[in-house]
Formats: sequence, C-alpha cells, structure tokens
Amino acid sequence: MKVFKKLTVTALTAVIAVTASFAGIAAAADSLKGKITVNGSTALLPLTLQAAKEFQKLHPKVKIAASGKGSVTGPQAVKKGIADIGACDWDASIDVPGFKAFDGQVANKVAVIPFATIVNKNVGVDNLTTEQLAGIFSGKITNWKDVGGSDANIVVITRSFGSGTRVNYQAKALGGGDIVKKEKNYKETGSSGDMKTAVATTPNSIGYIDLVYVTGSDIKAVKFNGVAATTDNVINGSYKIWAYGYYMTKGQPTGATKEFIEYVQSKKFQNGSLKKLKFIPIAAMKG
Repeated sequence: MKVFKKLTVTALTAVIAVTASFAGIAAAADSLKGKITVNGSTALLPLTLQAAKEFQKLHPKVKIAASGKGSVTGPQAVKKGIADIGACDWDASIDVPGFKAFDGQVANKVAVIPFATIVNKNVGVDNLTTEQLAGIFSGKITNWKDVGGSDANIVVITRSFGSGTRVNYQAKALGGGDIVKKEKNYKETGSSGDMKTAVATTPNSIGYIDLVYVTGSDIKAVKFNGVAATTDNVINGSYKIWAYGYYMTKGQPTGATKEFIEYVQSKKFQNGSLKKLKFIPIAAMKG
C-alpha cells in the first residue's frame, strides 16, 4: 500500500511538473507583444491577412495592421519608418527594371506567387501566346478576332505603375514588352481587387492578377502558350508567369516582426493556409 501511495505521489508530481512546463511555454509565447504594420503588395495581402489572423490568435498581445496599395509602396513605407514590413512582389534590395534598390533593406522570401491572364466571361478565347499578349498590351492588336475571338474591340485593363504584379507580368508574360497607355479601351487599376472587379464588369476586357483572386464566374484565366495557370504547372516548370513574394524590412527583423515572418515561413503555414490560398510554398521551387 505504501509503495502504491509512493508511486501515486510520484506520478502526480510528474504530471504537475509537465503541466507547469507547458504552462511556462504558453506564458512565454503569450509574453510576445508589439505592433506590426505591413504595407505594400495587394497580391500578397490575402496571405498577410490570413497569417496575421493566425499569429494574433497565438500571440494576443501582438497587433498587426495590414494594407495594400501596390508593391512599391511597401519598401517606400519601410524607408519612411511608417511600416515594419513592406510586402513586395520583387526583391526590392536590388535593382529591377524601372526601380532602384532600397538600400539597407533585407528581402525575406515568404511565398511563390502565380499570376494569371484573365478575361471577362464573354470573351471566347482560352489561350494566348507571349507574342499575342505583347501585341494586345502594346496596342498593336486591338480586336479579339485577330487572336481567335469574336469581332469586338479589346479593352485593356492594367495595374498602375509601381505594381509588383505589373512588373512581373511585363517581364514574364509580355517578354519584357511595354504596356502602352491608350486614349480609349484602356484602364488602370490600383489593386488586385480593383483589377478583378474591372475585368468582371467590363465586357471584352483583359487583365492580369495573382491566382488567389481568380474566383467566381465573371472572369476566367486563359492559358499561356498552351499551359494552364495552376500551382502544379508552376512547380513542374511548364507555367512561367510567377514570382517570389518578399517581406522587406529595415535591416534584419527583430522582436515580434521577426517572429511573424518566421511564422509565415514555417512549414505549418506554408503547407497549410498558404497552399489553400493558391500560393506555393517557397520550398517547392528549386530556384
């Protein structure tokens, strides 16, 4: 009986010790506090908002405010000191066509972003080549009948200068070709959400957007050089319109900002919520 009591006391002590240990870990996790401001890319915004929701649930003392006005505004906000993280669809720590490097900023890779060419539901074209797209966005091709569609003027909808989606689309879908502003049948939008709305509500229109926004029946993604815009095709190398997404920071991130970025980069988030949103884990790509 004494042996049983001794074992019971020992077991109870062990349970208390383990419980205290877990309580200590939870307390340590909850001790993380601070405010994180994220500005920039609207392509990355759905990912940022989802990650913020999950991270704040784990760390209630951390508050995250996220907004999107285009990629270039991310590193600009970090430079001005009004944002801790600048979400950007290119590595803003180095020069890219049209934009100088933001000195002193660190590019933290967080996702692979697939982009798609989209058209209004009334457009009867389901595939466009690099040459055809370059012709459409430069204004050399103005009628859908010239690319296999019906006899109707093409309405070009593009993103404003400073958009990371625009930077990547020009480089990878248009082969580096220009997007030429026109007096008619042309419109610029300031965000991915506005792009989706504009194409969905404008007959005979064409635009481009990241895959997470391709939902509903009013728009459709067309194939690029015969290849569908899917995450699998990005991973296998057959679909070429994609880019890495970055969280830019002023120097190496610290504190709650560092912990948040590491959460977004974690296997749990990359293989969970990130994939559900039609982004691709950075580990899935070879380069």
